[in-house]
Amino acid sequence: MESLPTTTTKSEKRWRSKPIQTSKPSLLMALFSCLAWLYVAGRLWQDAENRTLLVGLLKKNTGQRPKILSIDEKLAVLGCKNLERRIVEVEMELTLAKSQGYLKNHLQQSGSSTSQLLAVIGVYTGFGSRLKRNVFRGSWMPRGEALRKLEERGVVIRFVIGRSANRGDSLDRNIDEENRSTKDFFILEDHEEAQEELPKKAKFFFSTAVQNWNAGFYVKVDDNIDLDLDGLIGLLEHRRGQNSSYIGCMKSGDVVADEGKPWYEPEWWKFGDEKSYFRHASGSLLILSKNLAQYVYVNSASLKTYAHDDISVGSWMMGLQTTYIDDNRFCCSSIRQDKVCSLA
Repeated sequence: MESLPTTTTKSEKRWRSKPIQTSKPSLLMALFSCLAWLYVAGRLWQDAENRTLLVGLLKKNTGQRPKILSIDEKLAVLGCKNLERRIVEVEMELTLAKSQGYLKNHLQQSGSSTSQLLAVIGVYTGFGSRLKRNVFRGSWMPRGEALRKLEERGVVIRFVIGRSANRGDSLDRNIDEENRSTKDFFILEDHEEAQEELPKKAKFFFSTAVQNWNAGFYVKVDDNIDLDLDGLIGLLEHRRGQNSSYIGCMKSGDVVADEGKPWYEPEWWKFGDEKSYFRHASGSLLILSKNLAQYVYVNSASLKTYAHDDISVGSWMMGLQTTYIDDNRFCCSSIRQDKVCSLA
């Protein structure tokens, strides 16, 4: 039996004649699609984590937002600011009042009278000056019972000294032992006794003395002079009650600008082109009235010191309504017969 012939179309022939093949561009496109999908998925995941973190921070900071103040609360804040400003003004007024002499005195000396003394005389001394002190005690300065009776007349005399740089060493112990015997020291506990600290000693002396004694005058005396004590007391009695008095042998002089020379002033450039000191009382013997000593006490933290104590005190007096009393009886090198001091 013969088979019937079969017929094929042209399209079937083309389909059979070409093998099935996948093009390379299609594979590359598929690969890039997968990579793009992975990138997008990663970014979406990262964005989701960032959103979660931001939401957490937002919730955390919600309770820290500034509080909206009510009108009453704002008024209370303004009231506090006004009160603070008023406190500052009162403190300034108090400082001014103290500097003018309106200061409540706390007399710490046992047995002292509440009435005002005439003067407190501070004689500068040092650790190595015991022989000088003994000479003074045997000449113009009373001791023992005579010193106590002088205080009853209204005049206190003390040797003024600070403490050793090595607090509590043999220098301090020797002074303490001498003071227990003579009872004529005024020890500045907060001052370091040293030559380079001498300008600060004046600040500590006037500040501490005005707290310890209620006197009309505070007198600073060097330990290289002899004093006519009765003559000094007579001059102070004559000027009792004179406020704002700055008394001494007034002088001025050239500023030494050459380092290494005696009396060298490290801050010489502050004294102008002429390099001359302003008018001031000689450091051997100078006197401040009570209200000026109180001014030093109140403003001691801000008062500038120079290389010499008399220059320092003079600079403090320049900005005040001070009465300068130039009396050459306080010039220890003077040839006057009635002078109250002379070089020892």
